[in-house]
Amino acid sequence: MSHITFKSVNYKDYSAAIQGVRRSVFHIEQGVDPALDLDGKDETADHILAYVENQAVGTVRVRYLDHQTAKIERLAVLSDFRGRGIGNTLMEEALNMAANQQINTVVIHAQDYVKSLYLKLGFVPEGERFDEAGISHVKMIKSLNSSI
Repeated sequence: MSHITFKSVNYKDYSAAIQGVRRSVFHIEQGVDPALDLDGKDETADHILAYVENQAVGTVRVRYLDHQTAKIERLAVLSDFRGRGIGNTLMEEALNMAANQQINTVVIHAQDYVKSLYLKLGFVPEGERFDEAGISHVKMIKSLNSSI
């Protein structure tokens, strides 16, 4: 297996790599309208990229909603690189990033088909399923008061 590395990055310098992964996964593969993905919130979020060799193959962003709450969003891994634990590690890195900012609660909107990934990471579903960008989601929450 190729060596996988993870890097915390800023959007300004790494927007091409971030958007390349998201375009492939969200816009092309899932048919999400680019206007929904490109919501103007990337510039104020923290981002993590996953690389195999020198190719960006996965991304996730962390937005701070207030001093106690973060929302982890836009988790995407290129289809050829799924099943290698990249999405799981991106989420663990994002959770660590939030914990380092003294965040108490993390919120996600999980696509139904990957809900099991989030359950394994300690997220708990809250509320009913809802449609977001034409895809079924469920809100999930994780407390960071305990160890990650």
